[in-house]
Amino acid sequence: MSDDQIMFTLDESEQVTHWYNIVADLPTPPPPPLHPGTREPVGPDDLAPLFPIELIMQEVTGERYVEIPGPVLDVYKQYRPSPLYRARRWEQKLGTPARIYYKYEGVSPAGSHKTNTAIPQVYYNSLHGIRRLTTETGAGQWGTALSYAAALFDVECEVWQVGASYDTKPQRRTLIEVFGGTVHRSPSRLTESGKAFPEDHPGSLGIAISEAVEVAAQDESSKYALGSVLNHVLLHQTVIGEEALRQLAKAGESSVDLVVGCAGGGSNFAGLAFPFLREKLAGNQDPTILAVEPSSCPTLTRGEYRYDFGDTAGLTPLMKMYTLGHDFVPSPIHAGGLRYHGMAPLVSHAVHEGLIEATALHQSECFEAGLEFARTQGIVAAPESSHALAQARREALAAKESGEEKVIVIGLSGHGLLELGAYDAFLSGRLEDDPLSDDALATALAGVPIV
Repeated sequence: MSDDQIMFTLDESEQVTHWYNIVADLPTPPPPPLHPGTREPVGPDDLAPLFPIELIMQEVTGERYVEIPGPVLDVYKQYRPSPLYRARRWEQKLGTPARIYYKYEGVSPAGSHKTNTAIPQVYYNSLHGIRRLTTETGAGQWGTALSYAAALFDVECEVWQVGASYDTKPQRRTLIEVFGGTVHRSPSRLTESGKAFPEDHPGSLGIAISEAVEVAAQDESSKYALGSVLNHVLLHQTVIGEEALRQLAKAGESSVDLVVGCAGGGSNFAGLAFPFLREKLAGNQDPTILAVEPSSCPTLTRGEYRYDFGDTAGLTPLMKMYTLGHDFVPSPIHAGGLRYHGMAPLVSHAVHEGLIEATALHQSECFEAGLEFARTQGIVAAPESSHALAQARREALAAKESGEEKVIVIGLSGHGLLELGAYDAFLSGRLEDDPLSDDALATALAGVPIV
């Protein structure tokens, strides 16, 4: 091992075999989702048209741990455990006494954390003879992951990709097709939800979700798969934090000062953060847990905590979450995976209860941190992940000023090798910050239903 960049991994006997459910340890229970028509709490029967029973039960369970099925573990072994690195060269560049670790999910077949939930979602659907899964995708990582998992279990995958990303990230679209998925630009002419918008509309995750849900609900042999936000999705991602805790122990770190990750819909962030939050609630550690979002889509930092639809057309249940309004269309920043109007209800609840903190950054600062990280650690981070890097950089420089030794753990949710157009835009000076104005925020929030 090099002193410049030390990697910590796990033996096969140490493989994580259970997902962790934060609901079991929250001091107060999270508010339930509501039916979009009756406004009553949603039950399993309400979700049956979209999800198989195994995922529905995971959505509502209060059990602390859920066993990972053997066929899912077998696929996980292709790329898990993902490595935990200590960023020695970046530490030296910053001149900080902080010890910086990053949990790198870019080693998965899709190049991001999204594979962690795509595999079990397709597996459970395949048990019931489902032949097609529909979904949305922003930057394309989720569509890529679901297409790959669908190919493994002989299931068709149909993806509606947010128009702005579809237009600017053709390589990601191609990778989805390489894995066997079919990709449509959203808004499309294939659904009533899509036809409500002009063809050249930049799109949003809310619109793309409406299109995928509409198609799935009309076909008994199809189901819908969501890449973030819902409880079962966050559950599957907790392999990240569970591994990180074991790897940090191997590194000799008994406690952590800061856990930081980017947050769009919340699954990557929760996957790393929730196992650490469990340790915090149990009194074993006392880390600051910090979610970082873009200033152009500041859901946690400027949104309101209230019931709202997860999609633009109002087809999904109402969820209690931080929201900018389901009609909100964020500016087409390069971190397409962070352009969602809401935040996972479990993450929102934890923030509202003061268990987790949040901040928002401009994308120019994030790309600056991404370049510095690439030039010291040799990894081109996804634009989404660069938000976590930028905040960690701030914290490391603050430690330098104070002389305080800190342990910082970063969730590096994926690589940016298919996002080089974004880095090119930054290097050539074409990348602009686009913070959300007060007027645009007020307009978007005006459409949130009164519950």
